[in-house]
Amino acid sequence: MSGKDLRIVFMGTPEFAVASLQALVENGYHVVGVVTAPDRPAGRGQQLHQSDVKRYASGIGLPVLQPEKLKDENFILSLKSLMADIQVVVAFRMLPEVVWRMPPMGTFNLHGSLLPHYRGAAPLNWAIINGDQETGVTTFLLKQEIDTGNILFQEKIAVGPEETIGDIHDKLMLIGANMVLKTIDALAEGTVTPLPQNQHIIDPLRLHAPKIFREDCKINWNKPALVINNLIRGLSPYPAAWTIFQDSGTEISVKIFKAQTELVDHQYQPGEIVSDNKRYLKIACADGFLHILDLQLSGKKRMGITEFLRGFPNACEYNVK
Repeated sequence: MSGKDLRIVFMGTPEFAVASLQALVENGYHVVGVVTAPDRPAGRGQQLHQSDVKRYASGIGLPVLQPEKLKDENFILSLKSLMADIQVVVAFRMLPEVVWRMPPMGTFNLHGSLLPHYRGAAPLNWAIINGDQETGVTTFLLKQEIDTGNILFQEKIAVGPEETIGDIHDKLMLIGANMVLKTIDALAEGTVTPLPQNQHIIDPLRLHAPKIFREDCKINWNKPALVINNLIRGLSPYPAAWTIFQDSGTEISVKIFKAQTELVDHQYQPGEIVSDNKRYLKIACADGFLHILDLQLSGKKRMGITEFLRGFPNACEYNVK
């Protein structure tokens, strides 16, 4: 049997998932339906926003299901009516057993890490925040506990010292799309043996990748410069690391998207700003400075540091907290 003979239901929501769905469609695989998140109000006008996956699927005429609850009886009946042989999950919600067990060939997931490391909602972010020099993608068969199923395929890539989550996301989005096709073909042909995750060496400090909240993104300037820069890289461009510029009477929220480390002894307190008010701005850390290269003030556009200093010439009068 060929992978192109299978009836496939695809489940996903963000841009990362679109590449895999598009690869399936454009390479002639039989996608019989798509499951994605319901439309949600977004933006200042709170207009209904469609997921990236829905926009693509609707644009090419694929049937789209948008359940609020994955155990809803009507959704289960609609899903069964698609008579899928296999289900593919890319960047979607945790599925109940009644859903992932439904097709005869089961359900597999494309996950943005080298499992068993970084199980959870934000694997790519945490790999960079932790300073990892490699990451990758994994396909695995779903089971009850999240991200613990038997591994099908993995592919590694190096993480450069200046690469951000945005850079890595775009690379793995395309690598993952090709891996989805490879996985479907191998399962159809019976040429892959699922491997239990406990056969891999596990670093307990890199086991979990929980969802990232706003407080996780706040910079602690008492930490080493490299640790702070890894946080910035792991959150750029979204949701973005942030800090507060503060003088005697003003506080301004600032997102930082790009920085460079300078490891040097100094007499400044962590959080002190040093700047010539023209070309550079650096902030003292525990073991040196962080040169800020790309930032955004609350309510303003993102800008480089020279543009920022032209409109904020008294930056050195501020500290950060």
